[in-house]
Amino acid sequence: MKKLLYILSIIMMSVACTDLTEEVYDKLPSDVYPENEEQVAGLAVDAYAKMKDLVDDAGWWFLAQETTSDELVFPTRDTDWDDGGKWRVLHQHAWTNDVDAVNSMWGNIFGAVTRCNQIVDQMNQMPQSDLIDAKIMEVETMRSFYYYLLMDNYGPIPYLTSAEDVPEQPFRLNRTEVFNNITTQLEEALPALKAIDNKYMATRYMAYSLLAKLYMNAEVYTGTAQNGKAEAYVDSVLAGPYSLESNVMAPFVTDNSSSSEIIFSIPYDEDDFQGFRIHMRSLHYNSNLTYDMNVGPWNGCAVVKDFYDLYEATDARKSYFLEGPQTDSKGQPIMWEPEKDVQIQLDLNPVIPALQMNTSDNTPAEIKASGARVVKYEIAKGAKENLSNDFVLFRLTDFMLMKAELVLLRGGNADDYVNPLRVRAGVGEYAGLTLDELKNERGREMFLEGHRRQDLIRWGDFTKAWWEKDASTAERTIFPVPKWASDANPNLLEDPM
Repeated sequence: MKKLLYILSIIMMSVACTDLTEEVYDKLPSDVYPENEEQVAGLAVDAYAKMKDLVDDAGWWFLAQETTSDELVFPTRDTDWDDGGKWRVLHQHAWTNDVDAVNSMWGNIFGAVTRCNQIVDQMNQMPQSDLIDAKIMEVETMRSFYYYLLMDNYGPIPYLTSAEDVPEQPFRLNRTEVFNNITTQLEEALPALKAIDNKYMATRYMAYSLLAKLYMNAEVYTGTAQNGKAEAYVDSVLAGPYSLESNVMAPFVTDNSSSSEIIFSIPYDEDDFQGFRIHMRSLHYNSNLTYDMNVGPWNGCAVVKDFYDLYEATDARKSYFLEGPQTDSKGQPIMWEPEKDVQIQLDLNPVIPALQMNTSDNTPAEIKASGARVVKYEIAKGAKENLSNDFVLFRLTDFMLMKAELVLLRGGNADDYVNPLRVRAGVGEYAGLTLDELKNERGREMFLEGHRRQDLIRWGDFTKAWWEKDASTAERTIFPVPKWASDANPNLLEDPM
């Protein structure tokens, strides 16, 4: 259930004690704790809790994937959303080693790696059992997930498997060696991981998913394609206990914890596990009236018009966007004042005039109401600043589309893997799907799920020009080591070992 992490943490902290004369320790000794399976499960809680900051600007991973792609943009709206250019440089591939995204993503994810290592170190000091050994593998699999995110975004990185007796200033390993370390760990862990449908746990299906992603992008990471292994792990995912929902929006509703498509997700809660605020970043200031929100949104990001135009008019996935004349929760027009003494109905125009809009070149309505806004994740009536929707990291349709791509690359017919998604979306089926059209279909289906940057890099399209981004160089396919990190450890600037 969705509150699994919190329940496990409570279990870990509230073990009953009936012997009031029992000796008191300043820490739990390994020869008496853990006593049972529930307490062992509790040891891993913090490895999962570190996912909390991946989506918003405390950790930046999701925002960095989307804003550097051709999907999403944070336009400067006169004096709003400039923020020293930190959004603009991501979209235009002009970031430095000292911008928020580069700094926070590195620090947050390496913090998660360190916490996983601390947990593993702790469990290695306990009397070993099959239960403890399996839990070590589970936490190491979570560590591999975090290392995957780091390698994907930064390329060569330090790779440490313990928090004890480690160098104070480690060197980076080359990307191929990091890739080999991650895949080796995951493949060794597979027999110990549980083959169950648990969306909040590093299960065998989560590991299959992660291995499929790694081998799918092996040519980017190592210079050598490994599509055979990628397809084998994709097939393992597709053979799992997952099925397509009948409605395209079902995996993204507020209570999406039971969705049959979701393999692995982050269990956000508006009060107890906060960190999912994409609605606040995208919705217009007055959109709170549509959803009876008790807070006012910030009127920021929108979908890039060229990407929006990839969807046919009848495509059910157009419900991922909010555009056109807006009404409140009672169906009445939302009237607003774009400029003094001018009252008009709020009309969200998918056309964004420029990346940087100002009063000299644009009307107040263009500045404040341009761009289709993103509502792929349901915004419940009365939504707060944080959403309670689980954020999907891996889901079934991703792997159906990966299977289609791999089939096409070996010259096969991939229609059967994509047409179920087309039928569900209410658009025509393919008869001879091409790789170029698959790219568009993958974009339409996987919009705003954190995959687009990686996909564009794999296809060789990430450095191409789009909208207000000129063609960029190959160095932009990874982020630099943050300045603060290299200042503290100059070894990070040395050539990878």
